[in-house]
Amino acid sequence: MDVRALLMGMTFALIWSSAFTSARVIVADAPPIGSLALRFLISGLLALLIARALGQGFRLTRGQWRATFIFGLCQNTIYLGLNFYAMQTVEASVASIIASTMPLMVAVAGVTVFRERLSPLAAVGLIAGFGGVALIMGGRLDTSLDVTGVALCFVASAALTVATLSVRGASSGGNLLVVVGYQMLVGAAMLAVISLAFESFEVRMTWPLVIAFVYTTLMPGLAATWVWFVLVNRIGAVKAATFHFLNPFFGVAIAWALLGERLTLYDVIGVAIIAAGILAVQLSKTRPA
Repeated sequence: MDVRALLMGMTFALIWSSAFTSARVIVADAPPIGSLALRFLISGLLALLIARALGQGFRLTRGQWRATFIFGLCQNTIYLGLNFYAMQTVEASVASIIASTMPLMVAVAGVTVFRERLSPLAAVGLIAGFGGVALIMGGRLDTSLDVTGVALCFVASAALTVATLSVRGASSGGNLLVVVGYQMLVGAAMLAVISLAFESFEVRMTWPLVIAFVYTTLMPGLAATWVWFVLVNRIGAVKAATFHFLNPFFGVAIAWALLGERLTLYDVIGVAIIAAGILAVQLSKTRPA
């Protein structure tokens, strides 16, 4: 892995992790699904405008269209939609920790769906990773932990797993910004329908809402997605997923620093165990057979 890929991966992890904190700010003053639909509409149109300025073509292959739709459905509509909804009652740090188990879920999918064999290191990593999550959740049982919201976050992470497996198919034909723009518009359209059907449009215009919305639209929404597509295309999904082991650290630290969310010894130990488990799973995949 070269220095450029390393910097891209760390940048992606930092921006991606910060999205949980900014989302928590947004849902305090605006409807979660409607806000997310508007964010994707703006980010998608910006991506297409930038792609046009760079001379990228708007035509995609059939495989790219299929993968783009799956990515837009699973990541933008299901994963982010459920996370935004859940963060009305779930802390940003908890949501980021659950989301960071995605590489572990990818490994589980490999065993249960694709009949892959786990190495001893990968098996230990899986057990450790999910054990770390259990430790953190157990330490919060005496607080007002919303079980429904936590369950939605786990379903969202499963959808992110499917989205991750579709990334290479979407990015393999080039025109990356066009792909990024289209998959965001897919999410915007689906979320808009859901919002119109189930949400009321009550918005409190505050400076934290405006700043968080602009940041989420431009950074996690557009910049981080583009970096992720480029990174996967550069070093492959397996190696790129290794950077997710940084998400628990960044997610908890940012929520603690900006939102004042509690940070306990259970959180610190659990985050370290999760990160070690994810790293073990990814390193086991990169070893030669």
